[in-house]
Amino acid sequence: PSLELCPNTNFPEFAFIGRSNVGKSSLINMLVNRTSLAKTAAKPGKTRLINHFLINNNWYLVDLPGYGYASASKTEIKNWNNFISDFLLKRENLSCLFVLVDSRLEPQKIDIQFINNLGELQIPFVIISTKSDKVSKLKVQNNFKLLIDELKKTWEIIPEIIISSSKTKEGRDAILDIIDKTIKEWDYNKSFI
Repeated sequence: PSLELCPNTNFPEFAFIGRSNVGKSSLINMLVNRTSLAKTAAKPGKTRLINHFLINNNWYLVDLPGYGYASASKTEIKNWNNFISDFLLKRENLSCLFVLVDSRLEPQKIDIQFINNLGELQIPFVIISTKSDKVSKLKVQNNFKLLIDELKKTWEIIPEIIISSSKTKEGRDAILDIIDKTIKEWDYNKSFI
């Protein structure tokens, strides 16, 4: 894979990334009210390419391969990681990266490292805490607090975090509001070019 294969347009892009099996494809399908736009699977590592979906003929939803576990060779994983790094660092149309974390789990080291790297690289992002319907509200709240406590170790201002559920559609409006606001800013800024 290479960046040359990505669409060459002037549309803003909103990318979704997270550990394998965090519920990324389900979240994408929930956002666009479709059941099979992004392929879902019980087995981690289903998404192996960067998939661009043109939405409303004015922005792209980008499904990135998950990081962490995947049933792939070390060479494949290294190639994915290099490609994703190139995408995040060089893709001019990337307007916002949505980083998905699993609300059922305490903060995972790999997620915190990834989030901290995004901050160092000044890549705009929002955290989405997925699968909130799979555990009790108390468990979600406790893990949310633990995530904030972990982020406070390196962040002066805590990044925006949205709690979501693909099943109940919790968080959908908040995510779409961020996308809508960013598109309006994108259109406004492009009008001066």
